[in-house]
Amino acid sequence: MKKKKTNLPKINSIHFGLQWICIGLLIGIAIPLLIFLVFRVVYWPLCVLGGIILFLFAIVFAVEMHQDFGKIPYYQKRLAEKMPFDRDRQYAVLKCSICTGEQIAGFKDKTNGHFTEVMVIQSAKDLEYFKKLYQIAELPKEY
Repeated sequence: MKKKKTNLPKINSIHFGLQWICIGLLIGIAIPLLIFLVFRVVYWPLCVLGGIILFLFAIVFAVEMHQDFGKIPYYQKRLAEKMPFDRDRQYAVLKCSICTGEQIAGFKDKTNGHFTEVMVIQSAKDLEYFKKLYQIAELPKEY
């Protein structure tokens, strides 16, 4: 029997951190303000609880960002395995947009000209990474 792997989302993943910030602000500011406006009483425990939630969120977020710093992004971890490069059938090319300047590295089929996108090139570092990953010396540009 396979053991099911639990995959919890990280707090700094898309849309997850915003929920914690909203909960902290709601408990720490919105509800105490509503209580003050209705009853003219400052209820400090909620303010403290909201502050604690926001403080803990900031600590967890900082720790996760520190752990992620310098690692290969998740979408590039197995890039070479997922996108094989057959030198007999394909050649590497850098497709460039004349209008936007966007550059996409990929492989073009020699027989039918089909282009397979591999990664977006945003800097010289990305271009060097692509060349190193697929052992490519020269990458011609196509517009």
